Amino acid sequence: MSLMKRISLIFRSKANKALDRAEDPRETLDYSYQRQLELLSKVRRGVADVATSRKRVELQVNQLTQQADKLTGQAQKAIDMGREDLAREALTRKSGLATQIQDLQAQHAQLQAEEEKLTLAQQRLQAKVESFRTRKETIKATYTAAQAQTRINEAMSGIGEEMGDVGLAIQRAEDKTAQMQARAGAIDELLASGALDDVSQPGGGDDIARELDAMSSTSDVEAELARLKSGRAPEALEPGTGAAAGDVLGEETSRSTTEGEAR
Repeated sequence: MSLMKRISLIFRSKANKALDRAEDPRETLDYSYQRQLELLSKVRRGVADVATSRKRVELQVNQLTQQADKLTGQAQKAIDMGREDLAREALTRKSGLATQIQDLQAQHAQLQAEEEKLTLAQQRLQAKVESFRTRKETIKATYTAAQAQTRINEAMSGIGEEMGDVGLAIQRAEDKTAQMQARAGAIDELLASGALDDVSQPGGGDDIARELDAMSSTSDVEAELARLKSGRAPEALEPGTGAAAGDVLGEETSRSTTEGEAR
């Protein structure tokens, strides 16, 4: 097989497959039914045209028959008046009309036979069209029901295109949710370990501020413990003064101890 034949075969096969996917049997049936209706309409017009021609021939035959009868009367009247020449002329014309009448009658018979033939064909074609219409609607209903059942089964099994898209969307949403949860947990761990600064805390939340706050808290605790040991009433401390108060309390305690030893 030559290269061009192979290319042509591939092209025809792909085109046939594409057309098969695009074809809808219901549309094809409707189109075929429409074409049959058009054919039936043409046959009806043909019957009407033949009937019209037949009627026209009948009218011509009637007119010629009336003229022949009139010429017969004129010939009789001419004979009565002794004008044989006029009678002969009238009969000659009548003879010519008789020939025309015979030709028209033969044409009329032919048209009538053709009309009967077309009428019979019209009746048969109309019966076929009605039968095809009934069968068409049955096939369309069956195809529609099968198509709906197929879509329902695909939806239930999840193999349909739309349901497949829904499944992919759900999977992507679950993956993004898991990723966001992992990210949130990692950030919480970093904040707890101090690797990241909490910008919502006063002072910027840096490590130096945290260490100073821790030292201040420790100094406050030591000063409070020293006061409790000396029996003095606790005094309200201002924030950040814990270390200074502890130094004063230590100096007073040392001075009392020195005075006792001197005595």
